[in-house]
Amino acid sequence: MATVTYDKASRIYPGSERPAVNELNLEIGDGEFLVLVGPSGCGKSTSLRMLAGLEDVDRGRILIEGKDVTNLPPKSRDIAMVFQNYALYPHMSVYENMAFALKLRKTSKAEIDRRVKEAAALLQLDEYLSRKPKALSGGQRQRVAMGRAIVREPQVFLMDEPLSNLDAKLRVQTRSQIATLQAKLGVTTVYVTHDQVEAMTMGHRVAVMLDGVLQQVDTPRALYDTPGNVFVAGFMGSPAMNIKTVPLTEAGGHFGSLAVPLTREQVTAAQSGGGKVTIGFRPEAADLVSETEGGFPIVVDLVEDLGSDANVYGHAELEGGSERFTVRTDRRHMPNMGETVYVKPQANALHVFNAETGVRI
Repeated sequence: MATVTYDKASRIYPGSERPAVNELNLEIGDGEFLVLVGPSGCGKSTSLRMLAGLEDVDRGRILIEGKDVTNLPPKSRDIAMVFQNYALYPHMSVYENMAFALKLRKTSKAEIDRRVKEAAALLQLDEYLSRKPKALSGGQRQRVAMGRAIVREPQVFLMDEPLSNLDAKLRVQTRSQIATLQAKLGVTTVYVTHDQVEAMTMGHRVAVMLDGVLQQVDTPRALYDTPGNVFVAGFMGSPAMNIKTVPLTEAGGHFGSLAVPLTREQVTAAQSGGGKVTIGFRPEAADLVSETEGGFPIVVDLVEDLGSDANVYGHAELEGGSERFTVRTDRRHMPNMGETVYVKPQANALHVFNAETGVRI
């Protein structure tokens, strides 16, 4: 187990002016499960590969348990990596795949046997140890790749989108297994994904990246409840937050005919936004009301019946253009497609951002 520190770490690929990772400052605690999340090309996998020693660090440094590993080769960093494509040897059995790294280290046969069988029991792979990878399902192969990392007993686990090749049901099942396993082993883990649902359900903390820059790092609950800027607000949560830039008055923001009240402090902080303010509300933080209760009208385009509740997708005319909205509602009150309904955001659940900078107010 170990701490991991990114100290202004940057990676600039040859021929590119913009860093793929730009001065990343990040402290990862001993035994912590940290998830790096963001859209494709945001620098999350590059950050992981820098820690693994598979990418150069052009500026800054990386430390593991206080030791500068910036210029050390991967084999000297005491890390184990689980890849997206499993990277199993097809001609070897499950046992041999899991034992391979230990054999290279000249570990004794008895110790190899103990570690492999312990990991196999932990991952429920006991009955598959003699099989070749081609005889296993995707989920089982992923568990073998995990087992190969576990037997090495490293200071840090690195996982690069390990579930992206699995189907939806198996992905949900396997992510709970990984989270449980990490808690049991207590090994510091850095996990990369583009799936914000995975990030929200697995990590102790989540680091959100965009264009090589760390946007915010916090607990999943804090990222959801108090996103630091417009990008984090729109990225975390499914369905995504409704975020609109609307005219600012002394009273607040205007969604067409609906005036959304803001505090005096929020109005003052928003005034540098050029007469506009950006307001967001989550789909579950709005109510469908009658026309007389003061909502703004949206025309329903689609209704997703989810069983316990429903997502209502629609559009409204705001500022001379059509804007899309999503509202979650009780399935007993589902509207029909093409119907006009009235939406009223809950006043205590609004997220307010400066229209120019995108920073939370």
